[in-house]
Amino acid sequence: MALEMKVPSPGESITEVEIAQWLVEDGDYVEKDQAIAEIDSDKATLELPAEASGVITRKAEEGDVVEVGEVVCLIDTEAEKPGDSSDDADKKEDSEKEKESSSKDDAKEKEGKEEKDSDKAEAKKETPSKPSTPSQEQDKKTYATGSPSPSAKKILDEKDIDPKDVKGSGRDGRITKEDAQKAQPSMGTPGKGNRGTERKKLSMLRRRVAERLVSAKNETAMLTTFNEVDMSPIFELRKKHKENFKEKHGVSLGFMSFFTMAVVRALDMYPDVNSMIDGDYQIKYDNKDISIAVSGPKGLMVPVIRNAEDLSFRGIEEEVKRLALRARDGKITVDEMTGGTFTISNGGVFGSMLSTPIINPPQSAILGMHNIVERPIAKDGAIAVAPIMYVALSYDHRIIDGKESVGFLVAIKEALESPEELLMDNDVKKALEL
Repeated sequence: MALEMKVPSPGESITEVEIAQWLVEDGDYVEKDQAIAEIDSDKATLELPAEASGVITRKAEEGDVVEVGEVVCLIDTEAEKPGDSSDDADKKEDSEKEKESSSKDDAKEKEGKEEKDSDKAEAKKETPSKPSTPSQEQDKKTYATGSPSPSAKKILDEKDIDPKDVKGSGRDGRITKEDAQKAQPSMGTPGKGNRGTERKKLSMLRRRVAERLVSAKNETAMLTTFNEVDMSPIFELRKKHKENFKEKHGVSLGFMSFFTMAVVRALDMYPDVNSMIDGDYQIKYDNKDISIAVSGPKGLMVPVIRNAEDLSFRGIEEEVKRLALRARDGKITVDEMTGGTFTISNGGVFGSMLSTPIINPPQSAILGMHNIVERPIAKDGAIAVAPIMYVALSYDHRIIDGKESVGFLVAIKEALESPEELLMDNDVKKALEL
């Protein structure tokens, strides 16, 4: 019986997908629930599991765009699982005998060859060699026209210059050391390195991301404002409580929970930042669904922390870990990446000092966090060294004014520099549930 494998719906509003990669070949035996292909939608890359065990026959090729519900392969569920048979054992025994026979023949052939080589060596000893004449010795010292001397060759190799591109001034056009020292590589002449190219079709996910980014640049009045944050208070809190936090809750006390808490507070203060444009209308959201940009095997993904305003430090860290693992393992769903109202992008994990993040439409703003570096700052009238992080807010100026954007970023700065007071109500142990 041939089972038809059809493309399942990856999520609402998705009508077609692209076969990104087959993980099995025609005629392979597959087990039920085994991943047999990777499919790209415009929002995520997902695995296609086998619905039954059997031998597979592929119907669609890599790169094909197929509609949801269309048949992509057949599985012969009545096919037996391949295994070792008596015929295989006989073939193996015959192969071993053949190898043994071949080894004996090789040994005989080698013995005969050694005897012949010995006879030749004896004959060579009996034949006196003729002495070289002076003219022959002179011929040996004659170089090919235009060839470089050893010292010239070394210099040309270091400069990556082909001797054919150098005119020699020595005897018979020989390239001298001085010629090599004066030689310069031709402008625009390709070097000797690998100059190959590779043409690869972008995945549907990458093409969709590209379209959205270009659309965001072209269709929004995007502007970016910056500030800096002294991370010393958060460093001290984490140093003091991270071990107890991890021991009790099973997750690390990272920076993302502080960032998310600070964003939730700032969105309460500046609700225009937690809104979006719909034609001639502005839609404001009471919920704070925070999108977090994470790096996955197929590129950047943006899963959403739902109702972050209702979560504690522990709840946020658990959700961040869960979503990051699902993105890394390729198990993230489309629903988990849609519907955010604001985005946090932490380029600092890759070493970024400063950036201008692009808005994630239809959202109206995105917060960019960056690496934390010890820098000299003015503190209490003196120069001090502190861990400083630059922050950036890109926003749609059509709906968010400069006053709101700057005020929002200042609110982020205040919360991160005074976390005990503004994020923990002066009760660290209660906030961290220790």
